[in-house]
Amino acid sequence: MSAGEILSGVAGEGHRRPNPFAGGGLDRATHLRSDPRWLADRLSDPASRVVPVSRERSLVSQAAQEVAAKADGLAYRPVLLPPAIAATTSEPPEEWIFLGLEGGSDGGRALFAADVPGEAGEGPPSDSPLDGAGEFLDLRGVGAMLGQGDGSLLAYARAIVTWSRRHRFCGTCGAPTRPEQGGHVRRCGHETCGVDHFPRTDPAIIVLVTDGDRCLLGRKDIWPEGVYSTLAGFVEPGESLSEAVVREVREESGIEVGSVRYRSSQPWPFPASLMLGFRAERVGGELTVARQELVDARWFERADFARRRDIGLRLPGRVSISRRLIEDWLAG
Repeated sequence: MSAGEILSGVAGEGHRRPNPFAGGGLDRATHLRSDPRWLADRLSDPASRVVPVSRERSLVSQAAQEVAAKADGLAYRPVLLPPAIAATTSEPPEEWIFLGLEGGSDGGRALFAADVPGEAGEGPPSDSPLDGAGEFLDLRGVGAMLGQGDGSLLAYARAIVTWSRRHRFCGTCGAPTRPEQGGHVRRCGHETCGVDHFPRTDPAIIVLVTDGDRCLLGRKDIWPEGVYSTLAGFVEPGESLSEAVVREVREESGIEVGSVRYRSSQPWPFPASLMLGFRAERVGGELTVARQELVDARWFERADFARRRDIGLRLPGRVSISRRLIEDWLAG
């Protein structure tokens, strides 16, 4: 098992592969973030590469058909820019965020993330140096058509750039902030404040509830027709993960659960969540849909999944941990 698989929390029964956006294996080299001279050298090194993010979308290009073999033979790859090109299209290099070393600490090339100003269209403007390089697309749409490491890299870049852009001003006093520690800290510039702001990750539970040979799935009104998925919600202050599972299931469905078991986790950079996947068993309660949360919730028998096209059931996309939870249960 690779280091990426272990760090993704996928060791154990039923966990054969990392979830999408996890398991990239990039060496984050945190000890180098506090070395300004080393960072300056890497920023000017032609071998370094920059991951551009524009309005929370990632720059990708279609991979060659013979390399691909993803959905319908179509796959995407990140477009990584040399520093000289990135400097003409993005925020200035002093705002770039050091992501890590691609080939490990033994001399791998440095990777940075950079915010590209402008509207989030499908591609760069025709007068941009990036014209023809690829398209700025939403990771939720192309995540399943990226390699494991590529998806992890783009998710990391998207999350950290979004956080940095949203914290250009101090939340304590309102003064401008500046990047420190390779961009992983934004420090208030006011002399009497000087607060350090760090990237935030919002924990959210996502759970497949089972009752013998059936499982509980819910549906939101904004989802495509026929899509049902596992129940989910954010962890509240002062709450443990298992408490959050019990509360969310009760609130959304009226079902009481026990035997809460952790399965795996998934970075979900939309904008800054960590999805913590669980399985839980019904111990009581009757199904009562909370209409402010869901438009429908149902118990589905195992046999329903074999004939899901006939009954109009659609599963969540393969990029989501919810799909993984369902497939692992069906696999027994």
